[in-house]
Amino acid sequence: MANPAQAAGADESSSNASSQWVSYQTDPSRYRHWRLRTEGAVATLVMDTAEDGGLSPGYKLKLNSYDLGVDIELYDALQRIRFEHPEVRSVVVTSAKDRVFCSGANIFMLGLSSHAWKVNFCKFTNETRNGIEDSSRHSGLKFIAACNGTTAGGGYELALACDEIVLVDDRSSAVSLPEVPLLGVLPGTGGLTRLTDKRRVRRDHADIFCTTTEGVRGERAKEWRLVDAVVKPQQFKAYVAERATALAAQSDRPAGQGVELHSLSCRVDEKGIHYEFVDVQVQPAQRRATLTVRAPASAIAAEPVAILEAGDRWWPLQVARELDDAILLLRTNYRDLGLWVLRTEGDPVLVLQADAVLQAQSKHWFVRETTGMLRRTLARLEVSSRTLIALVEPGSCFAGTLLELALCADRTYMADAEQAAPTLTLDALNLGAYPRPDGQSRLESRFYGEAASIEPLRARLGEALTPREAAALGLVTAALDDIDWADEVRLMLEERLSLSPDALTGMEANLRFGGPETMQTRVFGRLSAWQNWIFIRPNAVGSHGALKVYGTGNKARFDWERV
Repeated sequence: MANPAQAAGADESSSNASSQWVSYQTDPSRYRHWRLRTEGAVATLVMDTAEDGGLSPGYKLKLNSYDLGVDIELYDALQRIRFEHPEVRSVVVTSAKDRVFCSGANIFMLGLSSHAWKVNFCKFTNETRNGIEDSSRHSGLKFIAACNGTTAGGGYELALACDEIVLVDDRSSAVSLPEVPLLGVLPGTGGLTRLTDKRRVRRDHADIFCTTTEGVRGERAKEWRLVDAVVKPQQFKAYVAERATALAAQSDRPAGQGVELHSLSCRVDEKGIHYEFVDVQVQPAQRRATLTVRAPASAIAAEPVAILEAGDRWWPLQVARELDDAILLLRTNYRDLGLWVLRTEGDPVLVLQADAVLQAQSKHWFVRETTGMLRRTLARLEVSSRTLIALVEPGSCFAGTLLELALCADRTYMADAEQAAPTLTLDALNLGAYPRPDGQSRLESRFYGEAASIEPLRARLGEALTPREAAALGLVTAALDDIDWADEVRLMLEERLSLSPDALTGMEANLRFGGPETMQTRVFGRLSAWQNWIFIRPNAVGSHGALKVYGTGNKARFDWERV
């Protein structure tokens, strides 16, 4: 079979770091860079990157630096803690290297990578770190960064995602964000945002910190709120263990029978990506992909024992994992497909029954983690730099949780068909179970929190809304009759694909997140705007740019004009 990425029209001129097919599925037996061990309520994630284990040739992962492959393993390890180890209440993230915690994203990898690869790499690492904070906030998993050595760039950004940061006080180890003076770019994984929004570092201190390559160590790091504690080497291990136990005591995560996560059954061919409940049809000539999400074939397990027996094949979890994987594969391997059409198939009654189980069993640890997986997957869809168009056609099941797909979309068109007209159905989960990155439900965001628009929807929960009712309530962009449907949809899609993808990326992000700001929206906004721009500026990536000449012994040549 031909490389599926090339079959989809991937840019064959890209560098080695971005031209290969990338899979996001792995398991601990295949890890090259992380070790996961659990002991009672505490798990330890040990970073020990294999220098020759880069995802692509051309660079070595020295000093616990990382590339996309390292972060794919981290993402998988976090998933296994969530689902396979419910007894774990706190997680220690540390390093196996002497005097090095993590030196951040591998600079030579970034220098070899295409622009799109760099930005998408930063986006995935952001999402993984946001997932750490999401689990702390919603699932009772607490995280402590045990920085046993130099903690630089993305390594410090990983620490920033944790609940607490402990730095060894060995007179040499420091925390730093050296990207501005060293590479001419911004910290790419939310570092600046977490300094101000999360750790409340004073702006002048943050300014000094981010323009100093050697970073800050010892008591000053603690005084400036860059870390929570600095501990002498002799006491470091005991102190970390003490804090991990204390954080575990704060957790409400109940012990229970874990659920093993097996590899997804996924077939990739020239037509697309195919799972049991998610199917992706790629259309390279039209530069679009159609994602179809299917309802369960029958009522899902509803009682705790049966739910655990179903395990990772329980429909809410399986469909979330399949959709998450599909989004990642599309973003990485099919970058020319800028328009995603969202469809659903199946019986909406079965989707609503599944939602009723999610609500009834919401306090069960496995159900709570599944809801979290759905929440993070929908958020991943929303921050993907792609046009999202939902089509509600006969046979659709945009109900409850699957209605969130349509609420994510930039536009939603509904067929007002004479025969077997589709319906939309709201349920209680649409009122806040899956908050967006800005903290709002999608209904709140859609109507700017206006009670006059939202209260009529609350009164119609559980009702199968006709196309005209859905349009009157503001849930769809338009309800089109049989005569207009094919032509209107075709023209709309063709028009969208004629527009500048760069302009669309900026427009869509601005419109999707027009409400209140949160740390997450600022992280992604700054990545999409500032870092995206800086990554194409000659001061960073030109032939004499800081990122290109790093490690060569040459000095960067800057264009001093401020833009």
